[in-house]
Amino acid sequence: MGDYPDRMENFEGEPVAPETEVSESNAAVPARLLPVAELHLHIEGTLQPELIFALAERNGITLPYADLDELRQRYEFTDLQSFLDLYYANMAVLQTEEDFAAMTHAYLERAAAAGVRHAEIMLDPQAHLSRGISLETCVNGVASVLATSMEDFGMSTMLIAAFLRDLPEESALEVLDALLAMDAPIGAIGLDSAEVGNPPAKFERLYAKAREAGLRLTAHAGEEGPASYVVEALDVLGVERIDHGIRCMDDTDLVERLVDERIPLTVCPLSNVRLRTVDTLADHPLPAMLAAGLNVSVNSDDPAYFGGYVDDNFAQLEAVFELSEFDKARLAANSIHSSFASEERKAELLEELNSGELAH
Repeated sequence: MGDYPDRMENFEGEPVAPETEVSESNAAVPARLLPVAELHLHIEGTLQPELIFALAERNGITLPYADLDELRQRYEFTDLQSFLDLYYANMAVLQTEEDFAAMTHAYLERAAAAGVRHAEIMLDPQAHLSRGISLETCVNGVASVLATSMEDFGMSTMLIAAFLRDLPEESALEVLDALLAMDAPIGAIGLDSAEVGNPPAKFERLYAKAREAGLRLTAHAGEEGPASYVVEALDVLGVERIDHGIRCMDDTDLVERLVDERIPLTVCPLSNVRLRTVDTLADHPLPAMLAAGLNVSVNSDDPAYFGGYVDDNFAQLEAVFELSEFDKARLAANSIHSSFASEERKAELLEELNSGELAH
């Protein structure tokens, strides 16, 4: 069952997340903040509407929305693809290293306030290369802020290069080669974007090359795709961690394997609701996953689009499911154990969690 704690350049305007259909269930008193690791976070998905407009003005870009309200009205998604369409369109405002740095700084500031002490941040290089932004611009812009995250925010960080599964593997291999050639400060690779019709096995060579380069391995699987994609990611790609993975509950043998092997599942509850992979938060399988003994953690995925950062996810889970203090601490401990942080850093974070000296 694993080890659990014994005890339980900023822009004006406050970031406003789009309302989520489960917000009415939010607790009047916010959940107590626990020191956590955020393991499933797309940095492009932290672009708040205010920052989108600020960067557009700075770069002389005309947006297809008249104002913030019109943009927010587009945050009603019917599935993963409807979200991705807006997600990629809004990336047009990211033009310079300074833009990527501003986005990253804004996320770290908000995440620190949410109790995040370690963050593993996915960047989609192909999404920027395809619109004429160089690899150096996007990587260096994000990495410049991550380099001082400990000093500035008390947060250790890792950059993950995520690859778009709806593009050919050859494209991913070329980008990985370029990242390795420039000695990019990445610690892992991931696999994201449209899952249906793009099975993990499509990227077997990519993951073999990344493994040879000493990179850690994770992949999205079992979000919209079937439980069999989780098996494929484990057996063909050799991943150490599964992003999402909620469809594993459709396969009892897989659940048993995941429990036995303590495979981490980085679950994103509010994301699942907004992308209609579950109808409401009350329908989310997280309590059943915990009850089954699965190694799950709570993450925000694309918080600017899905109505909440990590603390928002915890608050709404607590409101809907009345999570116990032990369950919340277990989820926090799972996130730390499941991270790619050094053993020394994990020990520091677990000590903070166990000490009870928690942020409020």
